[in-house]
Amino acid sequence: MSTTIRLAIGSILVGALVLAIKGLAWWLTGSVALFSDALESTVNMATAIAALIAIRVAARPADASHPYGHHKAEFFSAVLEGVMIIIAALLILREAYEGFLNPVALDLPVEGLLINGAATVINAVWAWVLISRGRIARSPALVADGQHLFTDVVTSVGVALGVLLAVVTGWWVLDPLMAALVAVNILWSGSKVVRESLSGLMDEAVSQETLDTVRAIISTEANGAVEAHDLRTRHAGQATFIDFHLVVPGETTVFDAHEICDRVEAALKKAIEGARITIHVEPEHKQKHSGIVVLD
Repeated sequence: MSTTIRLAIGSILVGALVLAIKGLAWWLTGSVALFSDALESTVNMATAIAALIAIRVAARPADASHPYGHHKAEFFSAVLEGVMIIIAALLILREAYEGFLNPVALDLPVEGLLINGAATVINAVWAWVLISRGRIARSPALVADGQHLFTDVVTSVGVALGVLLAVVTGWWVLDPLMAALVAVNILWSGSKVVRESLSGLMDEAVSQETLDTVRAIISTEANGAVEAHDLRTRHAGQATFIDFHLVVPGETTVFDAHEICDRVEAALKKAIEGARITIHVEPEHKQKHSGIVVLD
């Protein structure tokens, strides 16, 4: 079982635990804000399950119907997570509005805050694990899941402050008001996840830093070639696709041209994990004098 799948399964288990803890905190207090916090945890469970399914699909090898693999499945999961974050925020706003119209005193607020605080700590630790490990594994689904959990942490902190202020001041309207403010923050986070995921689905190029690395490797490793041009890149899940045209002298043999390509491919795969490389070899008269100059 791969690390990404183990982490995705772990997210489901952690989500179930946190949901139970937050549900208990809401049941003890009757707080609209704590109810909203627990409501978002149900979304955490759903998105964790979606991430697991997407990761398993993305891990499938290429086949006749999907010759480039199934890597983009993770982006679909990330988009779904962003949409569900937005839906959760809208549901929280609705509950906050009703609570604002009819504010009520809370039962056992201190106990509820302590219990909810334990759930917040668990979420914070697991969010850090998902984001850090997800970036190492180059898994958009895990990173999106971790970012979603981090918004849940922010939500919980804001909720705790609102409930605490309501208890200290006796202004019970602060409970739903804080829930509404946190919901706005969640809306922003959800829209950001959707935007980033859609960029991947639209075959966005790799970062400028990665592109500079690719160009430098081609320039230094393609000894025997003249230049490289028409460089194109895109990323899909854990895969990074790189293709370009490599111009070689007209007298270069097929064997020698293949050796140059092998050397460049090996260097690119060593520097960029998950690289999928396509090189089109061209004779010298195809030179454009505007691409990557190969150093001697």
